[in-house]
Amino acid sequence: MKSGMLAAEATFGVLNDNSNMEAYWDALRNSWVWEELHKARNYRPAFEYGLFPGLAISAFEHYITKGRSPFTLKHRKPDHEATNVARLHSPIQYPKPDGVLSFDILTSVHRSNTNHEHDQPAHLRLKDPKIPELVNLPEYAGPESRYCPARVYEYVADEKGEPKLHINAQNCLHCKACDIKDPKQNIEWTVPEGGGGPGYSAM
Repeated sequence: MKSGMLAAEATFGVLNDNSNMEAYWDALRNSWVWEELHKARNYRPAFEYGLFPGLAISAFEHYITKGRSPFTLKHRKPDHEATNVARLHSPIQYPKPDGVLSFDILTSVHRSNTNHEHDQPAHLRLKDPKIPELVNLPEYAGPESRYCPARVYEYVADEKGEPKLHINAQNCLHCKACDIKDPKQNIEWTVPEGGGGPGYSAM
């Protein structure tokens, strides 16, 4: 949220003072957001080396150096390239939500107070509409139906009984998991109309 506020302030400056957006980066680097992100920069890349090395490195970063390590770990490859084909894995049988500590997707989406105007332009677009059925479903078992926390993407049978990807953009939480994780980078997340998205007023 803070980075968005700084972006808005920088944009206001561009429109009124003929400055440029470099002011945004200067403001971001001088904010507490940059400091927090810098301290936590090695947490996630540490797990590239495995669970226990990742835990050890993260603990060292958090408790000993407190983010002041003289090195920065790098991800070995983009996140979407880390998705393996389905035949290399066994399906995971998740327990049903108990309604106490875990909840079904529709309940969670309802509590997020997510809303988009029905007549706004689609902000989730497929670069190639054939890839979901020709590649993602047969090779990766339709990962977009699982990595999305709001079930925006689901495969439903068409009039011929063939599975077809259906996009429920109304449920989108703006997490951008689809834009990051899609194995073929076929989903393009664009900025929706202002005012839409999650509200979290009921949480």
